[in-house]
Amino acid sequence: MDVIELMLLGLLLVCGIATCLSRNLLVSLVIFMAYSVIMSIVWVLLQAPDLAITEAAVGAGVSSVLLFLTLKKIRDIRKKVQNEEK
Repeated sequence: MDVIELMLLGLLLVCGIATCLSRNLLVSLVIFMAYSVIMSIVWVLLQAPDLAITEAAVGAGVSSVLLFLTLKKIRDIRKKVQNEEK
């Protein structure tokens, strides 16, 4: 294996574990996006450009936008509940 491939696999492992262990949802989401970008690079190295484009578009693109919107709604609901308790 090439050194670059080993580094990318190591980064994938670190990103996967960090996403699971992070307590902050926003940090988890950013790490998840990094995981998707690294995975699309791995697909390019494996000579599968169609999968790389799909991973970049769906993994780092659409999924991340939907998760950001969900996170925003969760925070809005929390603020609303806190204001009602006061």
